[in-house]
Amino acid sequence: MALGLFLAARLSGVLVLAVVARAAGKNPLLLLGRSWDSVWYLRIAAHGYGFTQHTSTGVHSDLAFFPLYPGMVHAVTTISPLGGGAAGLLVSWTAAAAAACGIHRIGLRLYGPAVAVALVLLWGLLPHSVVLSMAYTEPVMAAFAAWSLYAVLTRRWVWAGTLATLAGLARPNGVAVAAAVLAAAGLEVWRRRGRGVSHRLWTGAALAPLGWSGYVVWVGRRQGDPLGGYFTVQRLWGSHFDFGRGALSFTEHMLLHGTRLLFPMALVIVGVSTVLFALLVVDRAPLPLVVHSGVLLLITLGGSGFFESKPRFLLPAFPLLIVVARALVRTARARPWHAAVVAGALAGLSFVYGAYLVVLARSPL
Repeated sequence: MALGLFLAARLSGVLVLAVVARAAGKNPLLLLGRSWDSVWYLRIAAHGYGFTQHTSTGVHSDLAFFPLYPGMVHAVTTISPLGGGAAGLLVSWTAAAAAACGIHRIGLRLYGPAVAVALVLLWGLLPHSVVLSMAYTEPVMAAFAAWSLYAVLTRRWVWAGTLATLAGLARPNGVAVAAAVLAAAGLEVWRRRGRGVSHRLWTGAALAPLGWSGYVVWVGRRQGDPLGGYFTVQRLWGSHFDFGRGALSFTEHMLLHGTRLLFPMALVIVGVSTVLFALLVVDRAPLPLVVHSGVLLLITLGGSGFFESKPRFLLPAFPLLIVVARALVRTARARPWHAAVVAGALAGLSFVYGAYLVVLARSPL
């Protein structure tokens, strides 16, 4: 049921986007498969790394993009007749479905079937959930993150570490999954006072950060600076961690001078996400879910550049929706009509805003 609702939500969003795209004289599949970062990933999938673009805003190297997603796209184009864009969409759509299943399993284990279904539905109706239907990396990272966290909750440590490695190869903020695995492993060791700890736990903990750190070091060595080369590449893109100074400066400018819709919307989404994280902590959610969401939120809040992309960076932080899912289930039991209205409003916002982002906004997602 949960997967069916998720697929129905995303299909409805794509249909609304297609109508808007056709009205604007644009090809919806081209927009979904070859927009912004998708173009960079598809180029890597087809030709490997080594492309650099010099623009008025900086020197943009494809080394900023992690390798797992283009590797998967390349594999699909190798074994099938699909082109790059279609292969990218196939990978993303499959990963989004896998992520929904993993999120459902986590919700089911911790809070029961009703909350699990609500959690998946809410994730599919986020304002930026249109990205889950695009040739982007968030669905892939979310899938490996969800199943890694589920493996932690069920004490399958080697699986948790292996999946965290893959999440770390998918996106820069995939390091959040490794942090969650390491935090959970550390708590388990502390509880046992170091006695009777399975070798599987140590193996999983050792595996967890290898994907992210391995790629960062590989880029660094290629740039001649093993520890700092990757971060130099990111700075040249205008992206770096400055503890939120850049974001605060941009927010001040936006509030004083006004701007396009997507920027204040991004501010609202990040603000709401911060409140939801506080509620997740107060609700005493399991440590790996708190750490995973907290690291993603920290990276989003503290990172400078691409302010409009911050809601996308938070898509894998699905545990933030747990408090909302539980509240929605309580409302549905007491006042079903109210819950239906809330779900309908979220769906309308998601579908319309998603179409606006992809078809009309003309800004990086």
